Amino acid sequence: MGLRMSKALKLDHPDVTLRPDVRESSVASIEPVRMNNTAEVSTESIPAPQRLAVDVRNVSLTFETADGKVDALSNVSLQIADGEFVSFIGPSGCGKTTMLRVIADLQQPTAGTLLVNGMTAEQARLERRYGYVFQAPALFPWRTIEKNLKLPLEIMGFSDSEQRQRAARYLALVNLTGFERKFPWQLSGGMQQRVSIARALSFDPELLLMDEPFGALDEIVRDHLNEQLLQLWDKTGKTVLFVTHSIPEAVFLSTKIVVMSPRPGRIIDIIDCNFPRVRTLEIRETPEFLKIAQRVRVGLRAGHSYDE
Repeated sequence: MGLRMSKALKLDHPDVTLRPDVRESSVASIEPVRMNNTAEVSTESIPAPQRLAVDVRNVSLTFETADGKVDALSNVSLQIADGEFVSFIGPSGCGKTTMLRVIADLQQPTAGTLLVNGMTAEQARLERRYGYVFQAPALFPWRTIEKNLKLPLEIMGFSDSEQRQRAARYLALVNLTGFERKFPWQLSGGMQQRVSIARALSFDPELLLMDEPFGALDEIVRDHLNEQLLQLWDKTGKTVLFVTHSIPEAVFLSTKIVVMSPRPGRIIDIIDCNFPRVRTLEIRETPEFLKIAQRVRVGLRAGHSYDE
């Protein structure tokens, strides 16, 4: 018999009861295959497994503080396929940013294993396999926009001509051509964050980590940047891991949503968002969108029940 596994992300908490639709999607399907006279199994009907961008197995993280131990993550396991857009959502302090920092090797787990693009998180960091976009743009005010974008390229030793070409390419990708010689204080907050995104992409990493990059922006600007980010994701084909507190933002952007519980951070639900890759804000008014948003709310409420 040929066994074909679904490529869904996996829940990690043993006390969680899967909804029927999640349980069915996470169960492997078995299909018959034709056997030849030599009893060899044909593999023509079995698709090649999709490459994992992130593979987290039973990861926990405990901080030592003056007031004692703080459990930030508890037994987290998830797999993210190459090219997906995965959002992490949960209450403040649930470990969303901590999970992103562990993947980026900015913090080390106290238990479990983690692979990023098939290598350890440390190797991925040293080989610059990911770009990181922080909550604030983190631009140097004394450097022009072009020079801010060039900074990682300078550090990595790219030639001057290559730096210029990449700066022009990625500023165009975020619709900021013509602002090369402006300074950060001359740009709006949304434009500054677009520079930060272009800088994170400038050395062509396979993975883009985004820690609530639009949280400080007003709703109109945020909606516009959400649309631009989807277009950017579609053009580049990057794997994106995105932290947010906004349910509509998570549903609009994602192929999958990871719902996390209050500390210690655990995964409450994994929700597929099977919308077209190219989508507009109008999709937020559809029954399918509202149904997924409601499921996220149910997951967040279920997460709070652990502390009751």
